[in-house]
This record gives sequence, structure tokens and C-alpha cells, in this order.
Amino acid sequence: MRQKQSWQAFTNTVILGMLSISHLYVYPIKSLGGIELSSARLTDRGIEHDRRWMLVDEDNRFLTQREFPQMALLRTAIHANELTVYEKGNEVDKIRVNLYPAGNGTVNVQVWDDVCEALQMGDAANQWFSEKLKRVCKLVYMPDASKRKVDTDYALNNEITGFSDAFPLLMIGQASLDDLNSRLEIPVPMNRFRPNIVFTGGAAFEEDTMKHFQINGIDLYAVKPCARCAITTTDQKTGATAKEPLKTLASYRTGNNKVYFGQNILYKQQGTITVGDELKVVQRKESLQLNA
Repeated sequence: MRQKQSWQAFTNTVILGMLSISHLYVYPIKSLGGIELSSARLTDRGIEHDRRWMLVDEDNRFLTQREFPQMALLRTAIHANELTVYEKGNEVDKIRVNLYPAGNGTVNVQVWDDVCEALQMGDAANQWFSEKLKRVCKLVYMPDASKRKVDTDYALNNEITGFSDAFPLLMIGQASLDDLNSRLEIPVPMNRFRPNIVFTGGAAFEEDTMKHFQINGIDLYAVKPCARCAITTTDQKTGATAKEPLKTLASYRTGNNKVYFGQNILYKQQGTITVGDELKVVQRKESLQLNA
């Protein structure tokens, strides 16, 4: 009964101010630096170019900042039809790859429990990344023909994704980060959580209550809360790691033995979304059940 009253109290509350997109980000290579965008085109598997590349080890298994926090120091940039990667503080030493590569043969690569086909990018790129990370690794690319499906327990229409952890989009409200930072001794920036979409307006963790919403005529659905990992404890400017903000998040955002922050998003139509676009909530759902 208490839960029902709490939900009714929320739905009867008038939240002032329009919800609107404040930031958009793309991460061309999984676990490397992101790029802020003014507008983004939604493709069949997320924002265009998002996590279409990935670094893998000798066994063709994915590498991330979880094991190699120094990956945060490798920055990306897109110019015309070229993706450039450089190490922070050393923009002269860089590697360039075609945004639409032909590749050097295919290989099966592993992302968590998924195995999918990828193009190999060749010795020059492999050597450059291996030297920067001080371990043998290879750069691979997901071609259009490679279809990696999202978890069928949450899929709405057999959606696919790139080399993201599980879903094509991640969205977080700025008010949610503000709430977290009010509890931290040292505030953290949004890049700790690597979202694709950030919105302003509304209450903290309002994204938890969104089921169906629209941006620029595109129907989007919050299908699964995002469980957070140690990457959130890596300073994206320095590569240094600590206990926060995961320690504080765990104190009030834990459920089912997982720490939640942000929502994984699926969508129906392809199209373009732009900073400043209004986010219109069509249908809400009950908020997360978190441990007291």
C-alpha cells in the first residue's frame, strides 16, 4: 500500500519546466574517449559511428576501461570520412582510419556473451594501439552485415546494437547527476557515465519513470536501467581510479545487488535528434525498486 501511495504522489506532482536534450555524445571506439555532438543521426544500431570499432586481445575478446583504465586517455575525433585517434597530450602521434573501412579480412570477436563478425583493421593500427596500451591488441570494425541483437528479454522489435555493452542508447538526466554530486565531496562530470543522451528539466532520476517518450517525432523506450561498473570510478581526464562515485551511488541506488544510474534506450524510427530538442513523455512506468 505504501508503494502505491508513493507512486500516486509522484504521478500527481506537476514537474515544472520542459525536458530537453542538453548534450549528445558518440563513442566511435568502445571504451575510448567520446565526442560531443550538436546533433546525431540515429541509425539501425545507435548513433551513427557509435561503438562501431573495438579493441580486442589475442583471443579476440573485447577490451575496456574496466581492466585498462588508460584507455580513457585515447581520444577520438571525426573529420570528413576519417576517424582520428590520439593520446591525450600528444596530438602529433595519431592514427587515422576510414570511417567506412573495407578491412583486412573478417574475424569472430566476443563482447560479453555475444560473438559477432568484425573486420580487421590491419597491422599499422594494431601496432599503434598495442604500443599505447602496452599490450598486444587489435582494432576491429563492425560492418553493416554484422547484426548483433539486443537481449531478447528487453527487445521490442529484434533491435540490434554495435559494440556497446548491450543497448544502442544510454540516457541520463542532468538532475540525476546533480543529485549524486550533492552527496559527493568532489563532484564528478557526466563523462564518468558515458551516456549518449543527456537531458535537462524534471526531477532527479526522472528517466527511471519514463516508459515511452518522443524526440523530434522519434518514439523511444526506456527498457532497462543501466547497471554501473568500475568504469565510473575512472577519471576520464587522467585515467586515475578511485572508489567514487560508485561507493556513494551504491548507498542509495542499489537493487538486485546492482548499482543503477541511467536508462538503456530502444527506439522505432531512424532520424536526427538535436541539442535543444524537446523530450516529450508519452507513457510513464513505476520507478525502480531500490534497497532502503
